[in-house]
Amino acid sequence: MHTPELPRLLLVEDDPILGPLTAELLAGDYHVQLAADGQTGLHLGLTEHWDVMVIDRGLPVMDGLELLAALRRKGIATPAIILTALSATIDKIAGLDAGANDYMSKPFDAGELRARLRAVTRRFPAAVPLLDVGGWLFDPANRSLRSPYGEFVGLTAKESELLALLAASPEKVFTREELLAGLSHRDDSSSVIDTYVHYLRKKVSKSLVRTVHGLGYQIGDGA
Repeated sequence: MHTPELPRLLLVEDDPILGPLTAELLAGDYHVQLAADGQTGLHLGLTEHWDVMVIDRGLPVMDGLELLAALRRKGIATPAIILTALSATIDKIAGLDAGANDYMSKPFDAGELRARLRAVTRRFPAAVPLLDVGGWLFDPANRSLRSPYGEFVGLTAKESELLALLAASPEKVFTREELLAGLSHRDDSSSVIDTYVHYLRKKVSKSLVRTVHGLGYQIGDGA
């Protein structure tokens, strides 16, 4: 009988007792990776896929809010809970403004943490599978591309929608009208597709989207 793979949880906690203890408490429900400082947490957050994150605020090397804000700037939308000894309302606001989906004060109850993890992953389900676009990994949910060398490129909503349409049918050549119809906002002229293609090529590579003269556009090799 196949056993479903556990959701992946990134725990960033520097306390030498609380970190391993929290990881152990959550291990039955999640595959937990523990990072003991902000820099390691940032590296793991950018280079691996996670279903949810739990981040301590007072971290060495890089503060937890700084870490989370850096991930959000890179287009990482993975649900995140901030843990902190700071419980004032202004501190909670700072955590939420940095991109947290929830905020818990220490000391915390393990059962409540599990419940809050279930809540944020329910409200913010795991991202759709990543798509390989010419060696780049495209994450439509997070609106980002990751190069074979680990570099991240953030996309706007419309750029991401356009790329998702092209990548979903790599053999198909789309007309501008077909691509425009696939976007959530359809009040633009079909010529705006040329603008989005230009932006994608400028951000990533000229070969990311191939022009088929007289017909339209097709996903390219990204090289």
